[in-house]
Amino acid sequence: MGDPIKRALTRRRIQRGYVIDEEPNEKLIIGVKFTIAMTACMSALEVAHMAYVGTWNSEIFAAITGLSGTVIGLFVGQKS
Repeated sequence: MGDPIKRALTRRRIQRGYVIDEEPNEKLIIGVKFTIAMTACMSALEVAHMAYVGTWNSEIFAAITGLSGTVIGLFVGQKS
């Protein structure tokens, strides 16, 4: 089936009637996977902080927002 992140970052273009797939750099794929994993870890950290301390931590939320914005920016930038 393939790697869904690699498939999402692959750019397709048509040139002279042929479909050409331009695969992304392997470092970009690893970076996106790392950023997604860190976003998941930060989200779990925020849930644990709320469960044990009982308050919202805006610094953790800012980190989550920054990481998710980076992932979205990578997907949008790579496709265009």
